[in-house]
Amino acid sequence: MMRDEHTGRSESTYDAGAFPRFAVTVDLTVFTVKDDALQVLLVRRGQWPYEGMWALPGGFVRAADDANLDRAAQRELWEETGLGIHALASGPQHAIHLEQLRAYWRQGRDPRPGQEVATVAFLAIGPDLPEPRAGGDAAEAAWRPAADVLTERVALAFDHRHIVSDAVQEVRRRLEDTPLAAEFVPEEFTLGQLHHVYEVIWGQALDKRNFYRKVKKLSGLIAPTGRKTSGRSGRPAELYVLMEGAESGHLSLRLDRSGAQQSLTDL
Repeated sequence: MMRDEHTGRSESTYDAGAFPRFAVTVDLTVFTVKDDALQVLLVRRGQWPYEGMWALPGGFVRAADDANLDRAAQRELWEETGLGIHALASGPQHAIHLEQLRAYWRQGRDPRPGQEVATVAFLAIGPDLPEPRAGGDAAEAAWRPAADVLTERVALAFDHRHIVSDAVQEVRRRLEDTPLAAEFVPEEFTLGQLHHVYEVIWGQALDKRNFYRKVKKLSGLIAPTGRKTSGRSGRPAELYVLMEGAESGHLSLRLDRSGAQQSLTDL
């Protein structure tokens, strides 16, 4: 029998029933760029509650099976969408790095009776992610435009729209503070291609001249190759590469969006 070395009390005095029943889930916000739009990975729920509604991939943490929250997130992503991660042994591997976004709980956020449910949301974004295949308790899995979720053209179960909104804001913050956009262009790219990625993820039109000027002035981000595009209509465009070390350095590309179209999260 375990005994507290400070109070001398044993585990027999502990009353678990004196505390509310809580369960923990993991929910995954996985993004990519497809069809000129920021897309989020969703599943259609195959069981109550919210049966038939779109939701984020995720589920309950299994204390007997999951070594930690990261493992629970990896398992749920694989079971419900077929997307594997570098740390997951089974299934194909994809360029997905999951990290915790934040935790969510408010009383009654989950309608299942008899317990409260808190969720830990994870965030991932990567290029060229494959089409998902539904599995587990997911009836369907698909990429859907994040704009459709933010503007409620696609309704989500639970508080998942709020989680997606927070995740999109985090992705946009990283777009300004890291070379994230370079993951969505070829190894050698034009400023026009880079500009397009920023517009897609921000969901806004950005002034090209202002963008080009700021990117060129930002030390340690890109370098010209000395080569230009060829075989295309119009004037050949200069080709650039991401500078060595830019992936690990801290960047700050603050863009003036005051003249751009209204943010999707404000609609």
